[in-house]
Amino acid sequence: MAAAAVSAGPPPGRHWSWEQACARRLDRHHLAEPARESRPAEIAAAMCGAHAQVLTAAELSIGLRTAESTRDDVQHALWTEHSLVKTFGPRGTVHLLPTEELPVWTGALSQLPPSGSNFPPDVRLTDEQTDKVVAAIEDALADAELTMEELSEAVVARAGPWAGDLVMPAFQELWPRWRQAVGTAARRGALCFGHNRGRRVTYTSPHRWLPGLEPAEGRAAAAELLRRYLRAYGPATPRHLAQWLGAPPRWARELFEELGDELEPVELHGSRAWLVAGDATPPDEAPRGLRLLPYFDAYAVGCHPRELLFPGRAAERALNPTGQAGNFPVLLLDGVAAGVWHQRRSGRRLAVTVEPLEPLRGARRRELGQQVERIGEFLGCRPELTIGTVTAGAHA
Repeated sequence: MAAAAVSAGPPPGRHWSWEQACARRLDRHHLAEPARESRPAEIAAAMCGAHAQVLTAAELSIGLRTAESTRDDVQHALWTEHSLVKTFGPRGTVHLLPTEELPVWTGALSQLPPSGSNFPPDVRLTDEQTDKVVAAIEDALADAELTMEELSEAVVARAGPWAGDLVMPAFQELWPRWRQAVGTAARRGALCFGHNRGRRVTYTSPHRWLPGLEPAEGRAAAAELLRRYLRAYGPATPRHLAQWLGAPPRWARELFEELGDELEPVELHGSRAWLVAGDATPPDEAPRGLRLLPYFDAYAVGCHPRELLFPGRAAERALNPTGQAGNFPVLLLDGVAAGVWHQRRSGRRLAVTVEPLEPLRGARRRELGQQVERIGEFLGCRPELTIGTVTAGAHA
């Protein structure tokens, strides 16, 4: 496909309103109407992964997009069935991804340009050292689940003493040199998270869940990931993709250009954005529904323009000082942030506090009650709703 220039100005013709963009995204994320038949891995695929920095929040992100699933169902998919895998995804952050999609994810993420290192030259891994460490990780985890300490011993034994040099500053201590390559190992399909050993995290090989895993060809995988991103988050721009993926803006722009006529430009709120050609018909229905999105929910993190998703006071209340989304659980009304909420569990009791920016009355109040009941059902708790000020701070 011939490359086409990516212009920032609005195209002639097809116009999308912000409400139409919200309606499409809510539908694609199963937030307009929770899915009744889809399995957890299918829901994660529709979201392009569930952010799992807080694993319980990722589980709830998936659960709220289904009509009847429970937390046990998501955990079964992750730890028993292995149709989900916990690994490093967009932005180098921990995600739950469909295991069967790992060839695309590893191929695309491995193709991203290196972000560079903030460490001085005597701390950094060379390319050759990185390759040796990844090979050592792959060998050590081939048929094992190891804690970080156990994996460190195994890597140093295989790669050499230099890999264990305590030179990498992290959290007011020094880590061994090899740990700089953990993310690279995940992107190459050599590492993912294993079952927790009590409260201790373990790592293993994704080949155990997907035998014969091979990363897809890099540029083709990146193009496929762009198509999936636009299906879930479009209309969107190269800048939006770069922010979501943690990629250089120029790389994202060139990827859009390479897809050429596969993409269709539209006007969204006065600016040019793109959709996959053949999947660019605006919805007829208005955005609808009240949802309580947990920490780092994919919809809140991935949808743009952010100033429309978090309008006015919502930006002050639900974004961190740098404008980052996800640090607060969000009350979503018709696809737009309209408050924050918090949950606190004590045994079987679940205290849910919701802070709307405007009063909720009538049907909205009933929707809120139903959403809180759904959260309790998913978690197997007895929920108690309080409408008032959320005093909990942002999650780091």
